[in-house]
Amino acid sequence: MFQKKETVVIQVEGMKCPHCQKHVETALKAVNGVKKVTVSLDDKTAEVVFVPGKTDAAALVQAVTVAGYVATL
Repeated sequence: MFQKKETVVIQVEGMKCPHCQKHVETALKAVNGVKKVTVSLDDKTAEVVFVPGKTDAAALVQAVTVAGYVATL
C-alpha cells in the first residue's frame, strides 16, 4: 500500500561534531513514522521524510529538543 510522505527541514543548533550529528539522526529515526533522515553538520539542518498521521513536524522538533539541541522549523 502506498503511503503519502512529507519532507521537512529542521534547523538544528548545538551540533559541533560528527557524534552530535549521529545523535540527532538517531533521535529522529526513533520517531514512529520517520522513513529517512539526512543530517548535515555543516548546514546545521536535518531533512526528514515522514508519514503524516504517524508523526508531524512538531514531534520531530520535540525529538531533537529532547536529544539536547535547539530545533526550529
